[in-house]
Amino acid sequence: MSIDGRPPAPLMSNPRADRVRDVAKLAGRPARLKTGRFVAEGPQAVREALLSHRANVQSGGTGVVLEVFATQSCLERLPELSDLAADVSLRLATDEVIGAMATTISPQGIVAVCRIQDYDLDEVLASGARLIAVLCEVRDPGNAGTILRAADSAGADAVVLTSSSVDIHNPKAVRSTAGSLFHLPVVTGVEFDFLMSAFRAHGLTVLAADGYGNVDLDRLQDESAIRCLAPAHTGSDDDGPAAASGAAPGASQPRLENSTAWLFGNEAQGLSDAQLADADYRVAVPVYGRAESLNVGTAATVCLYASARAQNR
Repeated sequence: MSIDGRPPAPLMSNPRADRVRDVAKLAGRPARLKTGRFVAEGPQAVREALLSHRANVQSGGTGVVLEVFATQSCLERLPELSDLAADVSLRLATDEVIGAMATTISPQGIVAVCRIQDYDLDEVLASGARLIAVLCEVRDPGNAGTILRAADSAGADAVVLTSSSVDIHNPKAVRSTAGSLFHLPVVTGVEFDFLMSAFRAHGLTVLAADGYGNVDLDRLQDESAIRCLAPAHTGSDDDGPAAASGAAPGASQPRLENSTAWLFGNEAQGLSDAQLADADYRVAVPVYGRAESLNVGTAATVCLYASARAQNR
């Protein structure tokens, strides 16, 4: 049977075929590093990958999706996926083949082999980035995906992962981003010292999310709202270094509306003493209940939305 008017191709029915094994190997980091490819599973991730592919190709860039494998029933249920895959290799496969390629217990009938996109940090910053999420030694793929999804939802300009963080192209991490991996630049493998130098060079205020921080996030949000409602500050030479560094004139508080990079630390240890010392401010999310602390993904969501709201007022 043909797919969307294309000449029919043989149905892939052997789950032990070499091509199937090659795709399955991309679940491992060595194969991803060797090939520069990874796998997106399920209709949501594949749809977002194909939309990103189409946008890149139409703008003269490099395509994102290399191959798509799907069951007939999946394409009949979601015919828009066939349309989106019009300019990539699309092969029909049995449920057994898709199951051999995927890493989930109950695959949803479609997988895509995608090209790993390389983004240069300096180029991202030079484009005028105002909000960046930085994952410092975040090791859990679920947490990494949650933070990336939160950054996408908050309208962040990029996500950066330090060299010791989880591989964001890990299958679990890709799934947990729910397609957001294809929506914004993700810079990986950056050394922390280089990262901080780049932020300084581009004038970003660096905020460390720290449960013991001496700056209260609620207070920052209140002050941002007051500035929004008050008559515009005209600015003067009296503002001095405090204003230039992102603090309110005459106070040691950052402004959420300024260009900001948020640092989020390891699940167990948080940010290291050295990382905290390199930040401009240590900001705490207040806890009003009895919980000891917030999960890093939850804390990141709160912090990123606080900045996003201030920047978009």
